[in-house]
Amino acid sequence: MALRTVQEALSVPRQRSRPDKATRKRLRRRVHVAGLAIDPMTEGEVVDHVVAALKRGEGGHLVTPNVDIGWAAAHDPEARRIIESADLVVADGMPLVWAAKLLGTPVPGRVAGADLIWSLAEAATFYRYPIYLLGGPPGVAGQAAARLTDRYPGLLVAGTDAPPYGFETSAESRAKVKDTVVAAAPRLVFVGLGFPKQDRLIASLRQELPGAWFVGCGAAIAFAAGTVPRAPVWMQRAGLEWLFRLLNEPGRLARRYLLHDVPFALWLLTTCLFRRLFS
Repeated sequence: MALRTVQEALSVPRQRSRPDKATRKRLRRRVHVAGLAIDPMTEGEVVDHVVAALKRGEGGHLVTPNVDIGWAAAHDPEARRIIESADLVVADGMPLVWAAKLLGTPVPGRVAGADLIWSLAEAATFYRYPIYLLGGPPGVAGQAAARLTDRYPGLLVAGTDAPPYGFETSAESRAKVKDTVVAAAPRLVFVGLGFPKQDRLIASLRQELPGAWFVGCGAAIAFAAGTVPRAPVWMQRAGLEWLFRLLNEPGRLARRYLLHDVPFALWLLTTCLFRRLFS
């Protein structure tokens, strides 16, 4: 992609018109990095925001971009629009956290979807909000639900589903997945189908479930199920979770990480450093 196109992708995205007063205040606090408008919130603040919205009967869409999603947004206008339309956007990638700090507009830290699935499930247990797990290979969402309910007895699981590979290419399959979720009437839905597939489905589901919150969570369901190992905490904090995953799944992740994500992260951090030094 030409340098000019990437630079345009890193510009400040436009916001939606006529937000309410509380939303305007939150949008003013947003940090602009890698072409994304990121909410500078802690994990606890995200949970509080979602719960407060659910109490008001308001739904929403939470996106947790990492470097891979940042790369997609820089190269694909549709991907960027998906993120711009989300209600909450928090950094699930240490390079984004570092880039924000280099620009002099730091965020509190990383907020990972793999952590939010637990903290939001805990809040859902307390407030009796039913959840739905959508994604992963057959049986994985059910395993994740079992582990979540083991940790949080009383958690209401409205349903789980593992759409078959390529379901999004069939109108009939898409409708079946959508109808199943809508019939379950959850208040909190974790969709782990990978970006941007999961977020396209969320856009459709929100029309039918306007009072529910949807979390595009990638591999979080598999992590919660224990079918995919998560990196040690020290690697997460050091920004090396990608390396751990690459070593565990080289055939699936090598091209994405080595050809796209690592070069993009290095380019992003270098660009932000130069902006900080010469602005």
